[in-house]
Amino acid sequence: MRTTIRTSIGLLAGALLAATAGAQTISIKGSDTLGAKLVPQLAESFKAKHPGVKFEIAAEGSSTAFPALANGTAQIGMSSRKAKSEEITAARAKGIKLNEVEACHDMITVIVNKGNPVKALTKDQVAKIFTGQVKDWSEVGGAPGPISVYTRNTSSGTYKDWQGLAMKGRDYAPGSQKLAGNEQIAQEVAKNKNGIGYVGLAYSKANGTQTVSIDGVQPVAANAKTFAYSRACYFYVPDSADATVKEFVEFATGAEGQGIAQRIGFVPNH
Repeated sequence: MRTTIRTSIGLLAGALLAATAGAQTISIKGSDTLGAKLVPQLAESFKAKHPGVKFEIAAEGSSTAFPALANGTAQIGMSSRKAKSEEITAARAKGIKLNEVEACHDMITVIVNKGNPVKALTKDQVAKIFTGQVKDWSEVGGAPGPISVYTRNTSSGTYKDWQGLAMKGRDYAPGSQKLAGNEQIAQEVAKNKNGIGYVGLAYSKANGTQTVSIDGVQPVAANAKTFAYSRACYFYVPDSADATVKEFVEFATGAEGQGIAQRIGFVPNH
């Protein structure tokens, strides 16, 4: 009887090993801009060609990518900004050299409520709205009403990028409301007739919102080189990453992956 049980257990273990052969989970952490829409779709397409590969994707802000890479809980970091020197140094202190790869390009678009008559703003007006110098829509040609500013939270790369691109590094308006992701900003602006926020191009067509032109330039992919708030987004990958991780990054930045990025609303690298 014992021999039969041992044999059965051995057969079961062998079957489990066979079933999991080639299985791998790739953990990807960081940017909401990349991680809420683009990377999940890239992962699904990659899995169709590599059925043994699974993905864990945590899109909680660019700043969360680098500690995860340094402590080994992520194999790929997503970031909508360049890594800071201290983030690279912290990873290197753990023996991890990070390689930077351009994932795609993006445009940070300004969105307002669908019912807002304001269709265009200047860069100067945008800066004054988000720093709190302009507080009422009547100051920029809109219907009277207090402006409600929605921003990303401080762990977001977009939060920092927006400060640099649109606000010359100045602080956000004291009353601005910080939200976790692009979709949350779009939802709040859609509900608030006096709302304004910024989202990545892929999130700019949310119901109840509309984009505004900036200095006469519309936020569409064809204008990526002339739009005021264009930027690159990145993958950060340890030099020691295994072949499957590197293959996924090559897929994401190759012709097929960039085609997916373009369909979603990003600007491809090529």
